[in-house]
Amino acid sequence: MNIIEMNQVTWFREGKAVLNGIDWTVREGEHWAMLGLNGSGKTTLLNMLSGYLWPTSGEIRVLGNRFGEVDLRELRKTIGWVSSSMQSKLHGEQKAEDLVVSGKFASIGLYEKPKPEDYDRADALMNQLRCSHLHGRTYQTCSQGEQQKLLIARALMASPKLLILDEATNGLDFISREGLLASIANLAAEPDTPHMLYVTHHTEEILPIFSHTLLLRRGEVYAQGKTAEVLNETGLSDFFETPVALRWNQERAWLSTK
Repeated sequence: MNIIEMNQVTWFREGKAVLNGIDWTVREGEHWAMLGLNGSGKTTLLNMLSGYLWPTSGEIRVLGNRFGEVDLRELRKTIGWVSSSMQSKLHGEQKAEDLVVSGKFASIGLYEKPKPEDYDRADALMNQLRCSHLHGRTYQTCSQGEQQKLLIARALMASPKLLILDEATNGLDFISREGLLASIANLAAEPDTPHMLYVTHHTEEILPIFSHTLLLRRGEVYAQGKTAEVLNETGLSDFFETPVALRWNQERAWLSTK
């Protein structure tokens, strides 16, 4: 089963193509990164994958389910989506473990009584993401990096088959960013980890675990394939429309302008 299939997907808004002719396949066992500047269509594409937008034309399958033949509300339960924009929607006074448990119910806040095993799973996820020390703390007293780890744990509570990490390091300082990336790498090494799609502006955040990368520019796929092949100096200079120098360090691609 392919995880994502998009065939000639196009979406128009006010007569303008926001996405145009997207062909993209994510296969079983692959973790992908998506790289693009602001306005490239990344958020639109993510909303479409999650069934919040319907393509103007083209065909989409997610986790083997063809759009038009699947209940999108049920499909969304199998997709975890973590975005820094979600932080403003959450209850700051909620305790860390309660926030994580709320992911099981896909609710902002807890309105159903969790079972003891729900808290056991939350504790295990917090430990896995190296944030178990936050137990008992309120969400608003945690650092931004700690909050992002809690949001990932929250997304994992429902045992999704696809986990979308949408600019997860946005606003983090260097140390917090590297700590969060280390937690993501550890998560990928665990058995039964969901397929991950990591969305970013920065090549150096594309960890070795992301075997494939999609470059999105002005609503079109500029390039896609194995990360080591897609991230090359000539291609990225053309992609960003400015000369860049590429340096590989610890299997991560670091860019600077020439």
